[in-house]
Amino acid sequence: MQGFGAILRKELADHFSSYRFLILFALIAMVSLVSTYMVGLDIRHSLEGAAKPRFVFLLLFTASGVGFSLVQFVAFFGPLIGLILGFDAINRERNEGTLSKLLAQPIYRDAVINAKFMASVFIIALMLVSIVLVISGLGLIVIGVVPGPEEILRIAVYLCISIVYISLWLAVAILFSILFRSISTSALSMLAVWIFFTFFVSMGASAIAGALVSGSAADNPAAIVKSARIQNAILLASPMELYNDATSTIIDPMRKTTRKLLQVGVMEQISMSRFSGPLPLSASILVVWPYIVMLLALMLISFGISYAVFMRQEIRSL
Repeated sequence: MQGFGAILRKELADHFSSYRFLILFALIAMVSLVSTYMVGLDIRHSLEGAAKPRFVFLLLFTASGVGFSLVQFVAFFGPLIGLILGFDAINRERNEGTLSKLLAQPIYRDAVINAKFMASVFIIALMLVSIVLVISGLGLIVIGVVPGPEEILRIAVYLCISIVYISLWLAVAILFSILFRSISTSALSMLAVWIFFTFFVSMGASAIAGALVSGSAADNPAAIVKSARIQNAILLASPMELYNDATSTIIDPMRKTTRKLLQVGVMEQISMSRFSGPLPLSASILVVWPYIVMLLALMLISFGISYAVFMRQEIRSL
């Protein structure tokens, strides 16, 4: 792919030298460190004079520090990283007139969009890995607990899922930067999509579930379960819900299902009490594997549409 390496190096240099990257990274690092420090102090205070339980290091990622945990913070604000990195990836160069000059060189057109996407994915991975390493080091200092091999593997899987999740929103942002010539229009469009899937899908799911289930749900257990199933099925249309369920199950070994409501009988309760220990990592991955595949598929579909649209555009219109 002629020109891919040169464009990749140029995009990485632009990212590292931009104030956008520095401000974004500093903001995310500051919030993550403050939250982790407060969580670490709470954990250390709770462990004074008590035996340290297994997987206590993972509480740095799941416990709430300043009203939200690190997992919740990435689920909610992580898409903004991808959107900010990609909302002007194509139309900015189109408006500045550099895209037509770039394509006039002996460079394949697909090298342009592939390099821009991969450079931003590298930046996303670098930001997440750096923040997780800093948080882990701070956790070692504050709570004085060394993570075990399984905890390290769970954090690594969590990082991979987070990179895919944010890259999905990056692909959506690049698509809007290709479809719209105006940078402001692409920014507003992608923000509208993010707001819809983040807020309105959850509100619509509860409203639709309540409308479809007849009778008094408060007095009818079957209606409660049916309403919850409908609501969960609608929520699966949101990438944030897929990410939340996947990462919460991976980072919490005690969580054995992604379902939020379970109707169990007496024998099922006895069975659950007998097998109340933590799940091994392989079992947790099997539980959330459909969610990981769906996130990966959505990312590839979004980038595939961006690739197809970009390759079909006329050069003179760029």
